[in-house]
Amino acid sequence: LLLMERKLQEVHPLLTLCGQIVENWQGNPIQKESLRVFFLVLQVTHYLDAGQVKSVKPCLKQLQQCIQTISTLHDDEILPSNPADLFHWLPKEHMCVLVYLVTVMHSMQAGYLEKAQKYTDKALMQLEKLKMLDCSPILSSFQVILLEHIIMCRLVTGHKATALQEISQVCQLCQQSPRLFSNHAAQLHTLLGLYCISVNCMDNAEAQFTTALRLTTHQELWAFIVTNLASVYIREGNRHQELYSLLERINPDHNFPVSSHCLRAAAFYIRGLFSFFQGRYNEAKRFLRETLKMSNAEDLNRLTACSLVLLGHIFYVLGNHRESNNMVVPAMQLASKIPDMSVQLWSSALLRDLNKACGNAIDAHEAAQMHQNFSQQLLQDHIEACSLPEHNLITWTDGPPPVQFQAQNGPTTSLASLL
Repeated sequence: LLLMERKLQEVHPLLTLCGQIVENWQGNPIQKESLRVFFLVLQVTHYLDAGQVKSVKPCLKQLQQCIQTISTLHDDEILPSNPADLFHWLPKEHMCVLVYLVTVMHSMQAGYLEKAQKYTDKALMQLEKLKMLDCSPILSSFQVILLEHIIMCRLVTGHKATALQEISQVCQLCQQSPRLFSNHAAQLHTLLGLYCISVNCMDNAEAQFTTALRLTTHQELWAFIVTNLASVYIREGNRHQELYSLLERINPDHNFPVSSHCLRAAAFYIRGLFSFFQGRYNEAKRFLRETLKMSNAEDLNRLTACSLVLLGHIFYVLGNHRESNNMVVPAMQLASKIPDMSVQLWSSALLRDLNKACGNAIDAHEAAQMHQNFSQQLLQDHIEACSLPEHNLITWTDGPPPVQFQAQNGPTTSLASLL
């Protein structure tokens, strides 16, 4: 209840107490493991809500071990005599999917996107099997949350067409259940906003994020949307008034509206990006160093890669080539590991220009080749995504998800500013 009411200060001591009670409880092994899974899921989601990707690792590991133990125990072990001890909060098969789901959430936040993909595939396969025998609404909720996370991964890894088809899949699931739609409408419009940014439809992105803000009361989601909307205004370059009022509402230096470590680090990054575009380089460096400090503390790999490449860009503009190289090389390595297509594109362009400026013709040629490859991949994916009939979803901002999509004759958006 405290987690749902966002009273996060009160949650921590209570979780510690619960942990001790569960560990000391003597009873039926399957009951005990079931309670442990319940407790650990609450603990893991509490950490993930707080954006603490590194701190959550020990609990997540325990949860994964716990679910393995449960799968080896048989339900027909001696039943307790007291009916109150029969509390069994989820069937074993549902618990397995839930553990995959929180693992995907963790991998997504940490920027281990291939791992997120692997666990999503496993979870969705298991869900398909379960849904043949069981029409429990919780399974559809699990499916939607899994898809929401994997869609974000696809947008980062440069698979926009697949992401768009999965957004359409979420729409179809929400069409079947009004409750699911009312719980996930804001997330759906947020995902469409992120897709619009990736295909450079900034007006549509703004409309999607504005719709999402209207539909959500969840503070963390609100802060996430506002941060992304601010990035749209920065790219548009002529929205200073709206941008200032947004940045005031997510000021990481004082009164930040949510307790998420990850979102606060992202707010510093957005301020750094804005200062960079305004040519206030020292201020930009201060904000980005703050992001780096926070993202390193909790292993937020994507934010680390983005901050490093932007710092590298600032040093390049200032003519400090050595310092720029010190930032861009690790940014490129980290972006390849994630893999983050747009950071790789940005890093390879910077490496090409840096090596040219330093007279390293061979390295410059190699970086130019890499940049060309990334550009080609992104361009092909961009054309494929924009020519899908589902691309028309970007204009949907009101009411339930549309049932039909009209096929388009091809892309209507420009890729120039992406490259």
